[in-house]
Amino acid sequence: MSVRSTVRALPALFKVGFAEAVAYRAELFVWVLSTTMPLVMYVLWSAVAREAPVGRYGDREFLAYFLAAFIVRQLTSNWAAWQMNFEVRQGILSMRLLRPLTPVVSWAVETLAYMPMRFLVIVPAVVTWLVVLGGAYFPHTPAGWALFAAGAAGGWLLVFTINVCVGTLSLFLKSSLKLMDAYLAATFVFSGYLIPVELFPDRIRAVVQWLPFRYTIGLPVELLTSHHDVAAGAQWVAVQWSWCAVFASVGYVLWQRGIRRFEAYGG
Repeated sequence: MSVRSTVRALPALFKVGFAEAVAYRAELFVWVLSTTMPLVMYVLWSAVAREAPVGRYGDREFLAYFLAAFIVRQLTSNWAAWQMNFEVRQGILSMRLLRPLTPVVSWAVETLAYMPMRFLVIVPAVVTWLVVLGGAYFPHTPAGWALFAAGAAGGWLLVFTINVCVGTLSLFLKSSLKLMDAYLAATFVFSGYLIPVELFPDRIRAVVQWLPFRYTIGLPVELLTSHHDVAAGAQWVAVQWSWCAVFASVGYVLWQRGIRRFEAYGG
């Protein structure tokens, strides 16, 4: 399918995906409840900060950080790996391969179609931020907001390409969900989702900063809370998008080989 035809098909895919998001809004609400861990972590860390600041973090800084973590999680998370595993097991992938549009694009669009519903979830967090903290910690320049937009988009793309890599392994294995569980566990620990990366011991932080996990959540959070100036933020965003390119390339190779194997065995 040509690029022009793919682009022309996107509005219809978004419309179908959004209709599905509205139809399954109860399931989406349950999923949102599972992403409230940053709010729990704020309660824990704020109790510590009331006794003494933790690095540069006091109660207000922790509130800004974990509200930002909640917001970023809504913007960047997706479930392509689980969908791929399900469709491989149920034979749905065979039907998708008969369509002119590559399944990877369909999965990406279906995930993005849920964004309007996620924005509704983000609104209370933003209102809480504005009421309690005012405009403090938000970026104060167009360049700062542009960096956050690039970081959030890069975070979504990085999570998606990692999902595609892990999901594609289901074409070689019976299931790759255990690998996805291991990835999620590592993400929760090393991404900045449960604890700011800068609070890790120096040696661990030096390693974490060059692993992909931080760039899925931690970096967008740091950009939303104005932790970096424009020059430093741009450098970290460049690293983030480099990781996107790496996983996109790996995912492409795995997909091409996996599909040949899948078709060789008749799906």
